Amino acid sequence: MRIGTRSTGLSVSPEPEHRPPEPISLREALRFWLKLGFISFGGPAGQISIMHQELVERRRWISERRFLHALNYCMLLPGPEAQQLATYIGWLMHRTWGGVIAGVLFVLPSLFILIALSWVYIAFGEVPVVAGLFYGIKPAVTAIVVQAAHRIGSRALKNGWLWGIAAASFVAIFVLNLPFPLIVLGAAVIGYFGGRLAPEKFRTGGHSAAQKSFGPAVIDDDTPPPDHARFNALKLLRLAVIGAILWTLPMATLTVLFGWDGTLTQMSWFFTKAALLTFGGAYAVLPYVYQGVVGHYGWLTPTQMIDGLALGETTPGPLIMVVAFVGFIGGYVLQVFGPDQAFVAGAVAATLVTWFTFLPSFLFILAGGPLVESTHNELKFTAPLTAITAAVVGVILNLACFFAYHVLWPNGFSGHLDWPSALIAMAAAIALLRFKRGVIEVLIGCGVIGLGVHLLR
Repeated sequence: MRIGTRSTGLSVSPEPEHRPPEPISLREALRFWLKLGFISFGGPAGQISIMHQELVERRRWISERRFLHALNYCMLLPGPEAQQLATYIGWLMHRTWGGVIAGVLFVLPSLFILIALSWVYIAFGEVPVVAGLFYGIKPAVTAIVVQAAHRIGSRALKNGWLWGIAAASFVAIFVLNLPFPLIVLGAAVIGYFGGRLAPEKFRTGGHSAAQKSFGPAVIDDDTPPPDHARFNALKLLRLAVIGAILWTLPMATLTVLFGWDGTLTQMSWFFTKAALLTFGGAYAVLPYVYQGVVGHYGWLTPTQMIDGLALGETTPGPLIMVVAFVGFIGGYVLQVFGPDQAFVAGAVAATLVTWFTFLPSFLFILAGGPLVESTHNELKFTAPLTAITAAVVGVILNLACFFAYHVLWPNGFSGHLDWPSALIAMAAAIALLRFKRGVIEVLIGCGVIGLGVHLLR
C-alpha cells in the first residue's frame, strides 16, 4: 500500500477515499441541515448542486446513483424539489424525524429572514436608498424570469408536439386569461393521450442513472433499504391520518376564529391549492400565485409582487418562499389584528402560508419514499408530466411579459418607456444568458446601478 509517496511492506488501512464512512449520527446530520438552510442560495439548481457536492462527493453520505434516484422522484412531484430532496435523504438516513428536521431546517432560516426583510420593505420602502436598489433589481428580476423560461424550455421542448403545448399554454393564459390549474389539467390530458399515440414524443430525459462513483458511501448503491423505508400499508394509513389532522386542525381553527372568508383562512386555503400545482418549480406556480394574490384577492399590488420575487431571489431557501413575503405584506397591510398589531399579523400570515405550502411536500416524501425505495431502477413516469413541463414554459413566458410591462412601462403603454430600466434589463439578460453569471451577482450589480440612476434623477 502507498503512504504519501513511499511504499513499505507494512499492512495499513485502505486510503480514506476507499473506506466506507462512519455511520452518521442525527446530531451531526442536524448540524449539516442547519448549515444548508443558511447557504442554499442559487435556486433549485444551485441548492441541488450544493447537496451533491457535500453529501455525495465530500461526505459520501449517499452514493451518486441513490442521490439521482431520489432526485428523479422529487423532480416530478409538485413542490420545491431541492427541499424535498433534503427531506428524502434525511428520512432515508434517520427515519421520519430525520426527514422532518432536514426539510424544516431547509426552510426555517429563509422564513425568519424574509419576515425581517418584508418588514424593512414595508416600513422603509420609500427611503431613497431602498427605493433606488429596488429600481435596479426589478428589471433584473424580469431578465431572471426570461432566463428561467429559456432554461426549462431548452430542457423540455424537444420536439414540435411539446413546442405546440408550450405555445398553446402561453395563448391560454396571456390571451384567454385561463386559470393556471385548468392549463395544467389540459396539458396532462394531452400528455396522457399523446403518450399513447406517439410515445416517442413524450419521453423525458430527466436525470439518468449515474456512472460515476466517489467511493463507498454510507448509503451505497447496494445498501438495502432500512426497515423504516420498506412499504407498509398501516404506516401509510397512519401517515395519511396525521397529515389530514395537521392540515384540518389549523384550517378549522382559522375558520372558527375568522370565518371562511377571513383573510388568514383564505390565504391558507389558496396556498394549499398552490402547493399542489408547483410542477416545474416555483416559476411555474408564480403565474397562479399572481392571478390569486394580485388579480383575485388584491393582497398585493403588481409592483409588490415583483419586489417580493426579488427578495426571494436574494435569500437562501426555495424560491417558493416568496409566499412568506406575500403573506406578510397581506397580513400587515390589511391589519388583520388591528392597526397596533400589524407586524404580528404579517408574521403570523407569513408563517401560516409557509405551513400550508410545505405540508404537502413532507407528506409526498414520507408517504412515497418507501415506494421509491422498492426499486433502484430509473423510474418510468408517464407522459402527462412531460406535457405539464412543456406547458410550464408558456406560463413562465407570460410571467416575464407581465413583469416587463409593469417595470418598463410603469404608467402603462400610454406612458413613456422607462429607458434606464430597459437598459438594466438588457444588461441583466446578457449577463445571465451570454456570460452565465450568477443570479445573486446580477441582482447586486443591477441594484447598485439602479441606486445610482435613482439618486441622479
